Amino acid sequence: MDTTKKIFNKSSLLVPLVSIVLGLIIGAIAMLAGGYNPIVAYTSLFERLFGSPYHMGEAIRAITPLIFTGIAVAFAFRTGLFNIGVEGQFVMGMTGATLIGVLLDLPWYIHGPLAIVTGALFGGLWAGIVGFLKATRGVNEVISSIMLNWTALYLANYIVAAFLLEPGQQKSRPIHASALMHIDWLIELMDRARMHWGTLIALLGVAVFYLLLWRTKQGYELRAVGHNPDAALYAGMNVNRTIVKSMMISGVFAGLGGVFEVLGVFGNQTIMAASPGYGFDGIAVALLGGNTPVGVLLASILFGGLSYGSSGMSFGAGVPSEIVRIVIGSVIFFVAAHGIVKYMLKPFMQKRSADKRKEAA
Repeated sequence: MDTTKKIFNKSSLLVPLVSIVLGLIIGAIAMLAGGYNPIVAYTSLFERLFGSPYHMGEAIRAITPLIFTGIAVAFAFRTGLFNIGVEGQFVMGMTGATLIGVLLDLPWYIHGPLAIVTGALFGGLWAGIVGFLKATRGVNEVISSIMLNWTALYLANYIVAAFLLEPGQQKSRPIHASALMHIDWLIELMDRARMHWGTLIALLGVAVFYLLLWRTKQGYELRAVGHNPDAALYAGMNVNRTIVKSMMISGVFAGLGGVFEVLGVFGNQTIMAASPGYGFDGIAVALLGGNTPVGVLLASILFGGLSYGSSGMSFGAGVPSEIVRIVIGSVIFFVAAHGIVKYMLKPFMQKRSADKRKEAA
């Protein structure tokens, strides 16, 4: 219980909430400067998100990969590592799942799970390279993971083009139906929105993130090495192995995000001109969520909702989608500069404390 209170305390919840409000205010100011009505814009955004079962389902679909990548980044942060290579691990997860989904034709109870596990392993092993280089050669994980992001993109494109290409198309052959992760009854319920089992797995991932780090001996070792490698080594922990393990677990989360994009949403993999971007958004999600399990979940809902709802702002109020990025960027700024937010809250908190003292007296 004490650990839970430390993770989910009043400050960790209040500062992000105030940051969100300030971000929305900055976005409103930007809209006014551009000649747009912020009230109409935000109303259009909410109507887009909640106006029909289809849009609600598609918003959930947009949120799901952000949960995976947010968890991946937050897990690494909690163990003292900056996994900026989540984008590449996400792409490798897509590639691993596509290989199994296209090249093999198996019963559904084998095919789907095998594709999921393979994609997760691809993501974990790709992140493991970063951990291995840091543990054995002292290579900074930021540098190596950035380089591996681009390597993953071009390697994935090569694999699709060389082994999986649909003739005359810039995408892979369709994944066999036995490997797809659609939830057919929920798709019908949500008016043909692309609902899949990845959303449930993402929610389970949030629980695993918490239980693994704060409720297991292994999680204690991971956090101990992140806080102080020298003290952990003195205590008898294998620091190098723990670093590799931490990166691999982070990569598995990222890889799962890519897995369900191909198995649950698109049903194929394209030759990409650029990375999908979910891994970089995951960094912002983890930052906004304070690297906590519930915080990451709520931040994913915010980012995914804003991103999907931005089209409603465009159609309903004529606001360009870039305004949404201004809102998100403002939120990230205020979270990163949490000292400013705390300074703004300080008079209110002091007044509240004074009132409590008066009542006690």
